[in-house]
Amino acid sequence: MNIFVSPSPIIGTIPAIASKSDAHRRLILAAFADQKTTFSLVGGSDDIWATVNCLENLGAKIERGKNEITVCPGLKKSEASLFANESGSTLRFLLPVAMAVCDKAHFTGAGRLPERPLTHLINAMKENGTAFSSDRLPLTATGKMKSGRYVVPGNISSQYVTGLLMALPMLDGDSEIVVEGEMASKAYVDITLETMRDFGLSVQKTSSGYRVPGNQIPHSPGRMTMEGDWSNAAFFLAAGAISKTPVTVKGLSMNSPQGDKAIVKLLQKFGAEIAFTDDAVTVSGGNLSGCQIDIGETPDLIAPLGIAAAYAKGKTVFANGARLRLKESDRIVTMKNLILSLGGQAEETENELIVYGSGALTGGEADSANDHRIAMAAAIAGAYSDKGARISGAQAVKKSYPGFFDDFIMAGGKADAE
Repeated sequence: MNIFVSPSPIIGTIPAIASKSDAHRRLILAAFADQKTTFSLVGGSDDIWATVNCLENLGAKIERGKNEITVCPGLKKSEASLFANESGSTLRFLLPVAMAVCDKAHFTGAGRLPERPLTHLINAMKENGTAFSSDRLPLTATGKMKSGRYVVPGNISSQYVTGLLMALPMLDGDSEIVVEGEMASKAYVDITLETMRDFGLSVQKTSSGYRVPGNQIPHSPGRMTMEGDWSNAAFFLAAGAISKTPVTVKGLSMNSPQGDKAIVKLLQKFGAEIAFTDDAVTVSGGNLSGCQIDIGETPDLIAPLGIAAAYAKGKTVFANGARLRLKESDRIVTMKNLILSLGGQAEETENELIVYGSGALTGGEADSANDHRIAMAAAIAGAYSDKGARISGAQAVKKSYPGFFDDFIMAGGKADAE
């Protein structure tokens, strides 16, 4: 699907959708809990539904209602087929979770997911009782995991650690997770640990990782509300920084463990002004300056911040971005190409995206590269450009934010399907 975004600033207030980071974790733990759990869920996504469908295939019963979802636990199938679609979180979380309860599981996926790394997680599971037909999708895992010592690198994916943290409490004995090297995207593990505490699960931090007692059952709080999603809200907050009119996103918590709440401080670093009222964040700007940003801990923010950098004046360097090349697209390349295609200046090194902001973009043709965050970045860029942006593959937003263009239009944007 192609969408043409005409020049028109974003204004007013946008409600935050449910965090998919929060939803994945809560839904999985609810599927193992002692009783059913009902969640408020505003704005699902393809990634969330991938996790829901996999949990159903593992034996849980899940009831979908308007703006809520109820999980009735029951992961008891000995064999299951799990389609993770394009969701790296679904695959890496459920690979160990499924093998904590299943004798055999078949995993498949779509898009770039078969290319994304799994080897180190698979090796750790092999050491503890599970065999694999391959280290890439499609694959079949055979044999339940056993409690023991799980060694994973810290610099590849925090999702390895999260998957193990959620799976190991269900095993008969105590286990240890050893994280070698510095943990990448540690904030995502913090989300996991907080969610586990919400479900009454015990984990002890050690000098090298985590000790996870076995024979635990998650205790359902009964009803829970999914947090607002900082990662997707970041696009509208970036629009506020570019614009001369304030933009507000409602339903965000500064107390959230989500690492992408760093968008607030990073936009301030560009020179944007931020105001807080209750659960709302308001951003205004229009006079941004380039800066240096370490994107290693918040890689998903490269897309909205890359557009802010293009509308800033001066050079912005996004450093420590090697893991961006392993996302739904190679985001160093696709962000560079997006900025160039819309009339800006950008270049790449192995680990960096460098943007030479002029304070304006002319607009033009924008390829989403089938990446939801590139499509949303293109829409924000086009809204403030001279000529607008024609976005190819705009349907990619369904992966994390199916209602993005509806909210975009509600907030003053102009987007027409072609």
